[in-house]
Amino acid sequence: MIVYSRRPRVRWVLCILFPLFAFVDFVEGQSATLTKEENFRAEQNGTLLGQLRAGTSLEVLEATENWLRFDLEGWVWTRSLRAIDRGNLDLIVSVAGGENLRGTPGGEIIGRLEEGMLLETLERVPDWVRVRREVWVWRRSVVLFGANLPVDSAERPSLTVSSGLVDGGEWAIGGSAEAPILSAPDGDTLAISAPSTNLRVLAREGNWARVRLEGWIWLPQSEDGRVRASIRTDVTLESVMSSPDEFRGEVIQWDLQFISLERAEVIRTDFYANEPFLLTRMGAGDQGFVYVAIPPERLQEAQGLSPLERIRVVGRVRTGSARLTGSPILELLSLDRIRE
Repeated sequence: MIVYSRRPRVRWVLCILFPLFAFVDFVEGQSATLTKEENFRAEQNGTLLGQLRAGTSLEVLEATENWLRFDLEGWVWTRSLRAIDRGNLDLIVSVAGGENLRGTPGGEIIGRLEEGMLLETLERVPDWVRVRREVWVWRRSVVLFGANLPVDSAERPSLTVSSGLVDGGEWAIGGSAEAPILSAPDGDTLAISAPSTNLRVLAREGNWARVRLEGWIWLPQSEDGRVRASIRTDVTLESVMSSPDEFRGEVIQWDLQFISLERAEVIRTDFYANEPFLLTRMGAGDQGFVYVAIPPERLQEAQGLSPLERIRVVGRVRTGSARLTGSPILELLSLDRIRE
């Protein structure tokens, strides 16, 4: 008589499950940072609820092999929400095209909420509501940090500022973990800073620092001896406005006519609160307006421009169609006056 033992099978099953349980125990409760812009969903591979910006920090509530569940909180402009009776989820994003999610009222944009997303009210202040929602994010778009690390955006694990000034400037040294370097506080990831990297601090805006990193990259020249530039000079205003998602993050060069230097009001939800920007127009003025966001260290340069002066701008497309006006917003990389 042949007797089959079930014990080896039990051991085999436990061997398969143990790494998964160990992974879950290790991940849950940890802080995590998105390494790139990523969608978030109501369930694992479920309904799309919105997008989160690269660099956003969150705390893991639950983990599976491919997905992580987070408790997402932020601030939304009251006029973009409508009351609804769905238990704890008492608000719905009611504006066409969705709305920004911010770290503070009128502050840093950390993501985008889809129209129809349900939310729970946590707090209200004039014109703004703090909301929450449990969401799922694709595991491979997240880098995990040690447990008990701060998860608030103002305390996200990134840089430790050096104790003194060197050569008249402020320096910072990277922390013990990798940190994303973004094109703007809510922008795309440009690079990942290795642990303990020395960075020159150029300017500060709240808890964000604009830094300079010097190093070498393999960039061979083409056969004609020139390096092929990634700046696009063939993009029209109409093409950007008609396909805003396609051009987001692209670096383009435009010749513009400067009109005035402005500061963003709260109603301009594609800008940070009080962010300086150039109001310009394309061509002879009949093609439409273009907004150019100015980093703090370039503000003095922008203040020296004269109305109706022609300028050549190289900038990264923040959005191809601003919520308030439909005009493109560029993040300034370089600015030159056109001598006529």
